[in-house]
Amino acid sequence: MLKAGIIGLPNVGKSTLFNALVHSHKAEAANYPFCTIEPNMGVVNVPDPRLATLAAIAKVHTLIPTMIEFVDIAGLVKGASKGEGLGNKFLSHIREVDALIQVVRCFEDSNVHHVTGVLDPVRDIEIVATELILADLESIHKRHEKIAKDVKRHDKAALLETELLQALERHLNSGQPAHTLHLPVEHKAITRNLFLLTDKPTLFAANVQDSDLATADQNRWVQQVRHYAQTHHQCDTVVLSAQLDSDLIDLSPEDAREYLKELGVAESGVDALIHATYRLLGLRTFFTHNDKEVRAWTVHAGDHAPKAAGVIHTDFEQGFIKAETISLNDLVRLGSFAVARERGSYRMEGKDYVVQDGDVILFKFHVGHA
Repeated sequence: MLKAGIIGLPNVGKSTLFNALVHSHKAEAANYPFCTIEPNMGVVNVPDPRLATLAAIAKVHTLIPTMIEFVDIAGLVKGASKGEGLGNKFLSHIREVDALIQVVRCFEDSNVHHVTGVLDPVRDIEIVATELILADLESIHKRHEKIAKDVKRHDKAALLETELLQALERHLNSGQPAHTLHLPVEHKAITRNLFLLTDKPTLFAANVQDSDLATADQNRWVQQVRHYAQTHHQCDTVVLSAQLDSDLIDLSPEDAREYLKELGVAESGVDALIHATYRLLGLRTFFTHNDKEVRAWTVHAGDHAPKAAGVIHTDFEQGFIKAETISLNDLVRLGSFAVARERGSYRMEGKDYVVQDGDVILFKFHVGHA
C-alpha cells in the first residue's frame, strides 16, 4: 500500500489533520513543538460515492472502498538537514513514504505557538524546502564519491549518471525541488534510485480557521500558498481546517454534513485531501461486484488489465484470458446489468487494455490457475 507523509513545521496542524483523516484522536496534538516524535500511521478509506451507486444497481449492501496510508511525521525546524530538532528522524521517515503533503499554517491565533514567532506561509514552505534540498545535495555528494572510480575508468553508465547528478545539483542549488527537473523517462529511472526527498510528488494543505473556509479564495495567505506551490513546486493546494475536520469525527455523518452546510462549505477538507492525494500518487479505481458485495480496487494509471486482475489475486493475472468491462457511467445510464448485456454494452478487453478509472470489470481466467 502506498504511503503519503504529512510534513511541515511544528504546530501547523499535522497531527490534528492526521486525527481527522483516520477518524481517531490517537495522535497527540499539543501546543508545543515536537509533540509528535515517532510517526503515527493510519490506513484511510478513500471516499467514493460511486460505490453506493454500484451497490444500488447490484442490489447488495456490503461496500468495500479502496484505501491509502497516511503517516504523521515529526515537525521540521531550520537546520534539520544537520540534525537540528528531530531532523535526522524526520528525514529518515520521509524517505519511507511515496508522496508528501506539506501542511502550511494560514491562520493567526495567539493561543497557538508559531515556531518562528510570526506567521509567514511562504517562509515556512521555504524552510522545509531548504532542509529537504540540503539533505538531497548531501545524498548526491555521497553518490558522486561512490561512482568516482567508475567515472575514472570511463564507464558509460557512470559517466551518464555523473551528468545527471550534476544537472540535479545545479537544479537543487537554484532552490528548486528535484521533481520539477524535466528529464527523459529513461533518465528518471536512474535518478529514482537516489531516493531524493524532493523528488517525491508533493501537495500543499493550507490550514485555515473554520470561519475562513467558505471565503478561503479571498484569504491572502491561501493565495500566497497557492501561487508559490504552482510557480515553485508545480503542484496543487488543498484548503482545509484541520481543527474543524478533527472535531467533525465526533459527529454523525448527517450532523457533520449539516454543520458544513451551515458554514457554507460543500465538502469536508479531509475528503478533498484524500482524493487529491490519491490522484497525486497516480492511482485509479476500478470496481468489481458479486451477489454479496461491491468493491473498489486500486491500480496505477496506465496499468493493463492483467495487472489489475493481479491486484485481486495473483492467479487471476497468471491465468488471465480477458476482462469483461463496462464503465460505471454507462451502467448507470442503462440502469441494470441485464439491460447492459442486452444492449451489448459490455466490452471484451484483452491483455493490452489500459484500465480506466470507473471501470466495472469481471475477469475471465484459466481455471487451472485459480
